[in-house]
Amino acid sequence: MKINPFYFLYQYLIAWPVILVLTIITALSTIILAPLFPNSTLSHSPARWWSRLICYLLLIRVKVKGLEKLKVTDSYIVVANHQSIFDIFALYGWLPNIFKWIMKAELRKIPLVGKACESAGHIFIDRSHPIAAQKSLEKAEKQLINGVSVVIFPEGTRTKTGLMSRFKKGAFRIATDLSLPIVPVTIKGSFERLSRNTMYVSPGTIEMIFHDPIDVKCYNLEQTTELIQDTWNIIHDDLI
Repeated sequence: MKINPFYFLYQYLIAWPVILVLTIITALSTIILAPLFPNSTLSHSPARWWSRLICYLLLIRVKVKGLEKLKVTDSYIVVANHQSIFDIFALYGWLPNIFKWIMKAELRKIPLVGKACESAGHIFIDRSHPIAAQKSLEKAEKQLINGVSVVIFPEGTRTKTGLMSRFKKGAFRIATDLSLPIVPVTIKGSFERLSRNTMYVSPGTIEMIFHDPIDVKCYNLEQTTELIQDTWNIIHDDLI
């Protein structure tokens, strides 16, 4: 990867310090607003604009297709491939629906950010403890009312190579339990912006493709594996 020395200096001397300040402001705003205005545009907006500003500051353009397939008044299980941390910024910044993340329990430990996520009602899941993980999924199910959606990366972690891994079952269990549609999302270009083995962000474009919602009622309980594979295929086909 070729590093532009001018952009390198801009990134570390200007962009990241500004992002740090924005992160503190956003976390504090969320901690204050979320309990007062739960599941509202007002409490969701700080994180949305924080994500957009991060992309703007790091010269990353987010191109979105297929948003017209979603209704902001409906609840969905949104599942996306996970290429880098910029997947979070892209979804947070450009998905108009109010939603809750299902995220790794370790993220709760991040100063201020972890508390802000907790205040916003995001769901922490500890996959090393199956009983605790199941309770987290049950908590997520209770959030899915009045147009609130859930967003999850079913691979469980970021890709190391840019290739998609197998999907875990959690998101699909929620969808079938509540008969909620699954929205597959293909994220392209995020790995090239920031892979796991570097701290240097490469400017460029991230593309998000929202596919047609999948009606889980078309699958019976014995067809969960087929539902997972069909969702994986839809997301993967647009990565090629």
